[in-house]
Amino acid sequence: MMRTAIVSLFPELVDAFLSAGVLGRAVRDGRLECARINPRDYAQDARQTVDDRPFGGGAGMVMMVEPLGEAVRQARSTVPDGAPVVFLSPQGERFDHRIADELAALDGFVLVAARYEGVDERFVATHVDRELSIGDYVISGGELAALVVLDAVARLLPGVVGNPNSITSESHVDGLLDYPQYTRPETHTAGRTPEVLLSGDHGAVARWRRRQALGRTWLRRPDLLLDRELGEDDRALLASYMRDTAKAG
Repeated sequence: MMRTAIVSLFPELVDAFLSAGVLGRAVRDGRLECARINPRDYAQDARQTVDDRPFGGGAGMVMMVEPLGEAVRQARSTVPDGAPVVFLSPQGERFDHRIADELAALDGFVLVAARYEGVDERFVATHVDRELSIGDYVISGGELAALVVLDAVARLLPGVVGNPNSITSESHVDGLLDYPQYTRPETHTAGRTPEVLLSGDHGAVARWRRRQALGRTWLRRPDLLLDRELGEDDRALLASYMRDTAKAG
């Protein structure tokens, strides 16, 4: 079992996600445990204050060191010794499949979801081992970001996803976008299913899918190909996709 914890002012948001879908199944099957720790429970006044105005002025409120720190200390007691504390922050390293793999190899970790304008930097300096960002945009709190990380990691745990082969063929697993998918009916007013997928020729299907994955990545996320060393077969597949795209255009 992987043992994790989320530090959040709104644990009810986390509860909803942990009761359904992949995360819910992982919890029910005993493959994932996630404690929810609320910093308000460690506030030092009757009003359970966890934030205050920023020194130096400015808009918004800043989460205070002490309630967050105490919450993290409690969270650490629910996860394996040495498990890292991960703070979801716009200043963090961009979260991707490689990092999900790294976290999935651990016995557990703590995710810290902040609110308001941010947190006192002294908390980051003394309690945080790693900062992660899920993208260059602003959301109202770190809970969604923490759940994105937890979901991506949980899917990689043995036995969580019913068909393990489905994980290895998804977008970004090998650095490429996924190929297009089709299901019944074979023919629809929106178009026909590509004949190769109905051929029963597994080699031809695999080659078509690889060509589509390379082509889609080139069209939509060319940055993913910049530092990638393509083998001879992949170069040929991509070149043919590019030729066909140019003809169609």
